[in-house]
Amino acid sequence: MSDTVLVVGVGMTPFVGFRPDASVRDMVAEAVREALIDAGARAGSIEMGVAAYESDHFNRQMSLGHILQEAVGLAGRPMARVEGGGATGALAIRTGVTALRAGDARAVLVYGGETNGRSVDRATATELLALSADFEWETPVFGTFAAPYALMITEHMRRYGTTAEQFAEIAVKNRRIALENPCAHKGMSITVEDVRGSPPLSDPYRLFDASLLSDGAAAVLLATREWAEQHSSTLSERPPVAVLGSGSSTDLPRLSDRSDEMFPHFGAKRRAARAAYRMAGIENPAREIDVAEVYDSFSGAELQAYEDLGLCRVGEGGAAAAEGRFDLGGHVWVNTSGGLLGRGSAVGATGIAQAVEVTRQLRGEVPGARAVPDARIGITDTHAGVGSLAVVNVFGRTR
Repeated sequence: MSDTVLVVGVGMTPFVGFRPDASVRDMVAEAVREALIDAGARAGSIEMGVAAYESDHFNRQMSLGHILQEAVGLAGRPMARVEGGGATGALAIRTGVTALRAGDARAVLVYGGETNGRSVDRATATELLALSADFEWETPVFGTFAAPYALMITEHMRRYGTTAEQFAEIAVKNRRIALENPCAHKGMSITVEDVRGSPPLSDPYRLFDASLLSDGAAAVLLATREWAEQHSSTLSERPPVAVLGSGSSTDLPRLSDRSDEMFPHFGAKRRAARAAYRMAGIENPAREIDVAEVYDSFSGAELQAYEDLGLCRVGEGGAAAAEGRFDLGGHVWVNTSGGLLGRGSAVGATGIAQAVEVTRQLRGEVPGARAVPDARIGITDTHAGVGSLAVVNVFGRTR
């Protein structure tokens, strides 16, 4: 993919457990305003909107997309609503890129939000999330959404010798990093022992192995270089960042239908990554990628992603986590935002928030210990269901 699809502006709200002062439209409007200020652009010059949100039920609004479109100042412009579970935000970015490459628009505002923190009670939230599995064939068997993830990591442990303490290191890492991120839901200073001693969810996962449900919103403004040069007053002030590649794939939605060989792995993620890397010209991801925002719905899911994204060899994810290979200062800096475990997950905004973090890293705008030195290439990784849909987007500095 050429560098003509630029990330012109980014913005996001803090991710929090509950925003009593704001609806989802309020938060999306906040994120979009920040993105427009960042771009030095006006909403009136934008030609299309893409709305990302997972659930009408969490947000308590049917047909939310056109309501958000009006809230961000794009009434009268075409829009699309994208839904892809945990991959919703990343899929929305991919949709915006597709529209730009097809010539349907020269500037696309991608915005997403969710109120899936404490806006509904825990039992209702658990039930809604469980509906992300196959409701007819799998949800009645598993009940909670943690169970199929637990089965996958249990097989990973049996096959490769991975230990619960190794993926607990990821929960410790991401929550520690989140302490340095002012937009993070809940940073924590915890130990492996704290993770293993937290309440059980679905063995071997404990409470601190699971990601946070958050209220929040994020936005990115994508544009052609020609449009950016005409309408973005801040374009020349920092290194330009482009979408270099995008890949998506699906898998059999029922875990029981997948092959024994791939049972502990995310096959769709592997295929999505290969497609995105091929488009971006990446041949050795472990050496060429500087920063990665990875979908850590559970701590073990990040470990599995190391392997399926090609950041380490298959079976080495546990050792890599224990060695800190993907910590700050490691071979690839993974989840410098704190990830879903620390920054939190407002589902429709998650993949967009990942892009915000990666863009800021590539521009050199992230302060302190989280800043990746001279970052040139970054990726975002999200999936829906139990890896049933995966989206990988690649971003890079163009000079």
